[in-house]
Amino acid sequence: MGNDEHSTERRLGFAVALNLLAFLCFTTMDTGAKWLVMSTMTALQVTWLRYVVHFAWVIVLFWPRHGPGLVRSKKPMLQAFRGSLLLLGTLFNFASLLYLPLTITIAIFFSIPLIVCLLSVPVLGEVVGIRRLTAVFVGFCGVLVIVSPWNESFDPHIVLCLIAAVCVAGYFVMSRRMAGVDSNAIMQFYTSGIATLLLTPAVFFIAPLSLDISGTSFLVALMIGSLGMLGHTMLTRAHRHAEASVLAPTVYSQAIYVVFFSWFIFQQTPSVSTFIGTSIIIASGLYLWLRERQGVAL
Repeated sequence: MGNDEHSTERRLGFAVALNLLAFLCFTTMDTGAKWLVMSTMTALQVTWLRYVVHFAWVIVLFWPRHGPGLVRSKKPMLQAFRGSLLLLGTLFNFASLLYLPLTITIAIFFSIPLIVCLLSVPVLGEVVGIRRLTAVFVGFCGVLVIVSPWNESFDPHIVLCLIAAVCVAGYFVMSRRMAGVDSNAIMQFYTSGIATLLLTPAVFFIAPLSLDISGTSFLVALMIGSLGMLGHTMLTRAHRHAEASVLAPTVYSQAIYVVFFSWFIFQQTPSVSTFIGTSIIIASGLYLWLRERQGVAL
């Protein structure tokens, strides 16, 4: 029995470590994207490079083993819709990074579990009681504190980040709905392949890459795509060793990562309103997590 408990603790510790590394990958990816859109590339170009590199990794890693089976989804239309939601979320997020500090964009993204909670009612038929709804309301009050629409300093570009959060929340809800339908390889193929297919014509005909873009910019773009692939792979492996409800709070590790990157790369520190709003959102998200762990709908 002692060995079983020790083995379980090791698997849980390994899963938590993988998730923490995955969110470090995602935060680094956002940092690189912000640097690119502020220097040499448009959000459309950066998004395309992020997904085309991800897709290339999927082909290299999964095609030798699965071959044409990567295309054979049991529900291809839903997989395409799921991939399109993540594409839109990424595109709007990268666009917002041109105007907003990382501390604000990540803080808004912390509201995703709250949006998922609301979307799970009509999409998944889940029951959400008054206490969870209250937690969601309090969390959105935290979003309002960050956005501060009543201040003269309100930046309307924050709408881009809010749209991105809704799209990514929809992606997570669809991921729940598609759980167990297809393998991880097929889901990654559709996620990166749909984005590459949709964005490639736009990049070549609307926003072609300039030939004078520096080698550093291309290296950062390659890093972004690779980190996207690596982060999603780590998340998948982590969930093989621990339940999603156990790992959920690790998403808030991004609050630590983003403060460091914002200060070190862009010399930006979170404002008081961002700190207070983020704390409210995290508290609400942790309450929802505790209720889910207890299997309580109210």
